[in-house]
Amino acid sequence: MRTNTEPRASDGSGGLPGPGLARLLTLFSPAFPIGAFAWSHGLEAAIAEGRLADGPGVEAWIAFLLARGSGRTDLVLMAEAHRAARTGDAPRLGAVTALATALAGGAERRAETLALGAAFVEASRPWGEGLFEPGEAPAYPVAVGRLGAHLSLALPDTALGLAHGFAANLVSAALRLVPLAQSRSVVVLRNLEGPIEAAARFAARSTLDDLGSASLVSDIAALRHEALETRLFRS
Repeated sequence: MRTNTEPRASDGSGGLPGPGLARLLTLFSPAFPIGAFAWSHGLEAAIAEGRLADGPGVEAWIAFLLARGSGRTDLVLMAEAHRAARTGDAPRLGAVTALATALAGGAERRAETLALGAAFVEASRPWGEGLFEPGEAPAYPVAVGRLGAHLSLALPDTALGLAHGFAANLVSAALRLVPLAQSRSVVVLRNLEGPIEAAARFAARSTLDDLGSASLVSDIAALRHEALETRLFRS
């Protein structure tokens, strides 16, 4: 008697989520070679100044950036780039590309988003051959939005990937800087699931009118990092 040992799906989909999930996970995997581990987004300066010293503090910091700070800004810019690329609106895409660079607060924040964007463009060439011009290096959220549209990844899914990657990278930085125990870092990421999902949902329905930030302390920390004498990170 032959027994079928393969798991059965009750929804007729083979048990797998929608198309593109595996690709989405790859693009925002810590193993995707964009060098995000080298940037702390000002977190290093905030920790050096004693503003953050434990898991709850790091969690609140990241959650606020997603809701009211640079994380939200990046998500709104990504959504605009995704829509412009999906509809083939070149002037609109050019405008958001310039805006994303202009909105980077400080030299290191600008270097961060452009370096990540350039690395993302290069690393994603197997999926986006011919999408970007040689030497083109848009800000990171713009590059993500363009590739997401090119690959027909749904905007909410792309936003979720970007938001999770943003949060996970800062938790990884905090792991080394606070320092946080690995078990505590996992708790922080678990507690950030709600803010990450909320930020992604907001981004999916956002417009450029939703741009705005109230994270002045984080922005100032990013500026002060430029003068930090001892550092592990580039921002």
